[in-house]
Amino acid sequence: MIVAGAGLAGLTAAAEIQDLGAKVTVVEARDRIGGRVWTVRDGFTEQQHAEAGGDLINEDHTAIRDLVKRLNLSLTHILRGGFAYARRAASRQPTRIEPAGRIWSELGALCAPWIHAYQVNEQRWDGPIAATIARLSVAEWLDQIQADRTLRARVGGMRGFFLADPKDLSLLALVDQLASDSDTPNRFYRIKGGNDRLARALAGRLHTAVRMCTSVMAVAQRHDGIRLTVQRGDEGRSQLSADFLVLSVPATILRRIAFTPRLPDLQRKAVQRLHYGRATKTLLQFDRRFWQRRGCARAYGTDLPLGALWDGNEEQHGRPGILALLAGGSASAETRRLLDTRGVAGLTSALRWLGASAHSVLASRAVCWEDDPWARGGYAVFHPGYDPALRDWLARPYGRVVFAGEHTSVRWQGYMNGAVESGMRAAEEVRALQIRLRRSRRHEMGRDGVARDGREPSVSRASTRPVR
Repeated sequence: MIVAGAGLAGLTAAAEIQDLGAKVTVVEARDRIGGRVWTVRDGFTEQQHAEAGGDLINEDHTAIRDLVKRLNLSLTHILRGGFAYARRAASRQPTRIEPAGRIWSELGALCAPWIHAYQVNEQRWDGPIAATIARLSVAEWLDQIQADRTLRARVGGMRGFFLADPKDLSLLALVDQLASDSDTPNRFYRIKGGNDRLARALAGRLHTAVRMCTSVMAVAQRHDGIRLTVQRGDEGRSQLSADFLVLSVPATILRRIAFTPRLPDLQRKAVQRLHYGRATKTLLQFDRRFWQRRGCARAYGTDLPLGALWDGNEEQHGRPGILALLAGGSASAETRRLLDTRGVAGLTSALRWLGASAHSVLASRAVCWEDDPWARGGYAVFHPGYDPALRDWLARPYGRVVFAGEHTSVRWQGYMNGAVESGMRAAEEVRALQIRLRRSRRHEMGRDGVARDGREPSVSRASTRPVR
């Protein structure tokens, strides 16, 4: 058995499949495990760290929370006040702050007819209801309801959540979020010691070390197994064989892989047409945690150039503290422009309303995910031109190939929880495929062990031993 991709999805799938008694080989194109979960530990004073990628775990993210507990890790409750919203105000006036929950409630009321139709349709992405909603961008919907400037600014500030501006985001993505919001209190967590500890714990359970700097170039599928062509750094190409393959790489990377036979047309379209959101994550370590003031939030969505921001390490000791800034959509380019022209001082200037101008930056780190060669974006974004009927194809097995990753998750797309759930689902699909192949082989053979058509049996590896 081979798993391609050592992010949370791939490592979860590998660990689960290994528990079924299989021999698993994991290949990873990067020189580190974790994928878009990346805890930055170098460069910050007092041994502090922060997340350059996946950061927040919600109360109802049960899959990842249960996995953390099973691996003897622990969660730390953070951002107890939840998110507020900070928006640009009139000239010479301070930035206005308001509760983020109120904005979501207002959007829910304005979207009520669409939400009702979507829920009556059991939140399916096929059929005329989803197709009708998906044709509209959020910006076009705002035009239809004649939204005022304030509402448009509030919705624009959500680019730190969706990683897309209103014009680039399907209304279906917003309706899906509003229809799916649970009544669970707004509680957030991180893994104590860094989110990368989960990836390391999963990798540590594997019997064979992850093969780093190894990327999948081609997948050839035959009746009795899979043959992979891989490239390891500058060492050239080689081949690996297996009974089954789990591909847990982003769609941006998946579409570069050559398949023989090629993917079904609809599956190929689903992968090729999926967009990933622009995202720049900046970590600023200040000499003091000036944002920790009584009565003030520790997390904000904004329509400012720096995107959303929150306390990046409140659970850690020390007088310094780290602010995490996530600039999604067009804010990613705005943040990079600020950094290119004015450096970190440009970002601190944009944080004057929070009190940053009176404090010193001790260290900083910026990661632009759309420039990352093995991601090409933050996470999947459904744009107005994406046919919602294609979404199911992202997770549909193709012969002996199974797909995983946050983009394949229905309920938790874009979250670490979605990656973990997809890995668990991929492992169960591999087991089901193996059972089906065994039953099919038994059906082809007579009681005397001779195939029903009189030929000697050609037994596949999948039918003679556990998943490999």
